[in-house]
Amino acid sequence: MQYISTIIFLILLIAGFGLFAKSLQKIYRNIRLGREINRTDRKGERWETMARVAMGQSKMVKRPIAGILHLFVYVGFIIINIELIEIIIDGIFGTHRFLFSIFGNGFYGAFTATLEILALLVIIGVVIFFIRRNFYGVKRLTMKELFGWPKQDANWILIIEFALMMAFFTMNASDSILQMRGAEGFHQAGSFPISQMVFVPFLEIFSFDNGFLIFTERAAWWFHFVGILFFMNYLYYSKHLHIILAFPSTWFANLEKKGKFNNLESVTKEIKLMMDPNADPYAAPAEGDAEVSSKFGAEDVFDLNQVQLLNAYSCTECGRCTAVCPANITGKKLSPRLILMKTRDRLEEVGRNIDKNSKFEDDGKKLLNDYITKEELWACTTCNACTEACPVLLDPLSIIFDMRRFLVMEQSAAPQELNLMMTNVENNAAPWQYNQADRLKWAND
Repeated sequence: MQYISTIIFLILLIAGFGLFAKSLQKIYRNIRLGREINRTDRKGERWETMARVAMGQSKMVKRPIAGILHLFVYVGFIIINIELIEIIIDGIFGTHRFLFSIFGNGFYGAFTATLEILALLVIIGVVIFFIRRNFYGVKRLTMKELFGWPKQDANWILIIEFALMMAFFTMNASDSILQMRGAEGFHQAGSFPISQMVFVPFLEIFSFDNGFLIFTERAAWWFHFVGILFFMNYLYYSKHLHIILAFPSTWFANLEKKGKFNNLESVTKEIKLMMDPNADPYAAPAEGDAEVSSKFGAEDVFDLNQVQLLNAYSCTECGRCTAVCPANITGKKLSPRLILMKTRDRLEEVGRNIDKNSKFEDDGKKLLNDYITKEELWACTTCNACTEACPVLLDPLSIIFDMRRFLVMEQSAAPQELNLMMTNVENNAAPWQYNQADRLKWAND
């Protein structure tokens, strides 16, 4: 029986981690569809930013209650799953609480007690988040853009985390009773303060025999193990990819001043060439020179850079960006959160196209117009409130910039007011509609 259990365990373990690796490979491939961008400068500052923002949750706690609860859930869930190491060893070798033999009685007791306290904090956090998301009416969590799958996804994650923590307590409570009864194979190991306070008394009410408790403990143990594998593979379909991708997103974050508009290297070189009277306009580019871009700005996900596509996958859909967006607040169509969500949706569609055809076959769709409209793009005031508010340093504004750039430089499709201003700059060297010679007439009076 033990051999059968071990074989089933190994099959599930290999399949679970294999599918997870395949999902990560697909995400990596999709991100690589974007343009390359060099974000490897200032490495010390990048490591510090990642540690402070992704690991330390520094931007989450700007809203203290939500931030602390998120810290409970995040830290608790991650640390509790350190026990997965013990579960894997026990599952392969048929041992019981293997880490007890490594840690010793005192340290292992403190370890298991800490896990129980953290598990309780996770349960408190997910219950409050579930109530807050579904019944409290926080505006950014009840907006139309979250109807359907985004809301279901958020709820499913909370339910899964709750179920896993309950299985953890059920396993510990059954194990604790069996240890106290001296059941065969259940030696004294660990300290379970929450289980003994809440769950053990509940089980003892029914005076279950050892056979039923062993079944309960094993069922909870298997549920916890399979649940973790399911959760891990569910991440690919969920906004909770940020559990993993928040770390590279913060490391590759833009460290320049927020909202700084980057110059196109190809345009800069062309202007320098025009200004140099000794330059040969027909000369071949020097070795190492960047190729002239065939397209200005971004029309589809292929035109965005890889960090922007990473941002799309990393979006937590928390809506803090949209909640502070002045365009959205005043009723305009723009939602920075939706910019990232639509970019991710288009990127996933492109990925499925590649999976089906082994390469991308033109599907007649683009990110511009089919997913993100011109109305959304031009509603942006470029105030940068969205990037400032994001808890993991995502930058929806950069996507808006690049798509606007395409509209202006490739399609000459800027709004009339902007076209008038640019015409004035071209003709009068100023945004106003009067001749340069008339500039100082105001001083005559």
